[in-house]
Amino acid sequence: MSYIPLAEYQRKWIFTHQSLPIPEEDLVHIKPISQQRAAHLWIENISKQSPDAERLSSSDWPSKAGCWKDEVDWSAAWEADEPELPQEILEHLDWQDDVTVYFCYEKYNIIETKWSVFKKHWKNFLFFDDGPILLGRRRSEVLWFSTKGTVKLGHRS
Repeated sequence: MSYIPLAEYQRKWIFTHQSLPIPEEDLVHIKPISQQRAAHLWIENISKQSPDAERLSSSDWPSKAGCWKDEVDWSAAWEADEPELPQEILEHLDWQDDVTVYFCYEKYNIIETKWSVFKKHWKNFLFFDDGPILLGRRRSEVLWFSTKGTVKLGHRS
């Protein structure tokens, strides 16, 4: 896997912002993926044609209504002082902490981390909430975040 050093990542401030600091022992597990590798992951896991979630085609699995079982609010938890993800998300993604996850902003912008790190610092990832999709390696469960403060809970087909 080829990565970009976090220091060179164009949105690194979302992980180093003083209002939501991430300790160094977690920062080392937040790995921006190179554009070439990100594009490959996106094409294999999300869409062969569309560069971002806003332009998915009707043939892309996220556009199929049958993939999504529920939609819950994430914005209230994001605004709250408590760090936890909404309970509905934790119940939907009953993953071990060491599961590798991909937070997919768009075709050329994907972050790899561990489920434990994402759970702890999810608010940082959602400084940009323009339709990112969270996938787990070899997992069918998926999340699709929306700018309107909701997240779809579903399964990849």
